[in-house]
Amino acid sequence: MSGHSKWATIKRKKGALDARRGKLFTKIIRELVTAARLGGGDPDANPRLRLAVDKARSVNMPKDNIERAIKRGAGGGDGESYEEVIYEGYGPAGVAVLIEALTDNRNRTVGEIRHAFTKLGGNLGQSGCVSHLFEKRGVLEFERAGLDTDRLYELALEAGAEDVTESEDSVEVVTDPKHFAPLQQALAAHGYEPASAEITMRPSTTVKLEGAPAEQMLKLAEALEDLDDVQNVYSNFDIAESEMERISS
Repeated sequence: MSGHSKWATIKRKKGALDARRGKLFTKIIRELVTAARLGGGDPDANPRLRLAVDKARSVNMPKDNIERAIKRGAGGGDGESYEEVIYEGYGPAGVAVLIEALTDNRNRTVGEIRHAFTKLGGNLGQSGCVSHLFEKRGVLEFERAGLDTDRLYELALEAGAEDVTESEDSVEVVTDPKHFAPLQQALAAHGYEPASAEITMRPSTTVKLEGAPAEQMLKLAEALEDLDDVQNVYSNFDIAESEMERISS
């Protein structure tokens, strides 16, 4: 499991995401609107929208909120419209950082992102400076407790998974994005429902951090994630889970 995924898992277990639920709802609504605008309002025919709906449900967003956002996006017209922008940079110790944003004001967004980097020991870089270090992958994470891991492993590989890895508390299934939806459906048909499911950017190399640089990198990641226009933050830090637990305490 990548460092960023481990950090997200730790925060979820500690309930840290619940305190930011309002901000998270805003980000998901923005993604629902954009996905529906670009690919139509039917989740069954729009994989990006289906993924956004699943994410909304996973954080208990009310059904009415989801439906209103989809209608706003699918309705087109002169309503809200967001531009997709990628930003790249470096965190402490040269950690690569890749940011996906949805914005209606590029100047505001780049200014906020640059400020976060500068304040927390990083640098906003040029387009292409770190993107070559990441590849897009579909990731399903399952809670380890009570799980028949051997059966999951068998089913996942049969359904097109590239890799299945285990940690103390979870099992992670990784696949090519084009196999993501069929894989998730195949596992669900056998009763395997993931704790989280997403299309993400996985680093090909990692940078080990501990102590002060680790703390600073996690602060930078959270500062970027807290920005309204930022949808996703990916990075290639490798921080021991015990160190993450210490920092989150």
